[in-house]
Amino acid sequence: MEVQETRVQTDRALTIPNILSMARLVGVPVFLWLILRPEFGGPKSDGWALLVLALSGVSDYLDGKLARRWNQISSLGRLLDPAADRLYILSTLVGLTWREILPLWLTAVLLARELVLLVMVGILRRQGYPPPQVNFLGKAATFNLMYAFPLLLLSDGSGWISSLAAIFGWAFAGWGTTLYWWAGVLYVVQVRRLVRADAMAD
Repeated sequence: MEVQETRVQTDRALTIPNILSMARLVGVPVFLWLILRPEFGGPKSDGWALLVLALSGVSDYLDGKLARRWNQISSLGRLLDPAADRLYILSTLVGLTWREILPLWLTAVLLARELVLLVMVGILRRQGYPPPQVNFLGKAATFNLMYAFPLLLLSDGSGWISSLAAIFGWAFAGWGTTLYWWAGVLYVVQVRRLVRADAMAD
């Protein structure tokens, strides 16, 4: 995460990148419902859940790419994009933990990082700084987790495809969790430096 503010290039809310981000947000409850259907007596809908997750990944790539190319970076977009990322991660954690595909300790580790980030955002706002920007390290962590989760969902079956999905899924989960916390630690360091600099200035 970076604390520096990206230059807002438009105040329009209904831009193509923002519409893509909104569509991703709408897909979050649909995705969670598809994952949890078998837990409530419904049929397995993992294939549809994977499709929603894949479309989310494509739109995540496109909204940032188009916003930069078409000079449509907006304040709303800066909020929607990371919000959609975190909500997909949270819904996947809930769904996969509920189905006992993910162990509870891994879910706790990832949620603890989100709690740390929320505290840091609160400190930033109190100091008058804008919301954090997602940097390469944070995006890399998110992409690793977004690869890990569908693979782990696919591993909930039998046969060689499920076995292979489990191997790669846990590899991505390990890298993603490590990078997720690494980005979080760097963000804490940046916030601490800002607070210290403000204290010295006063």
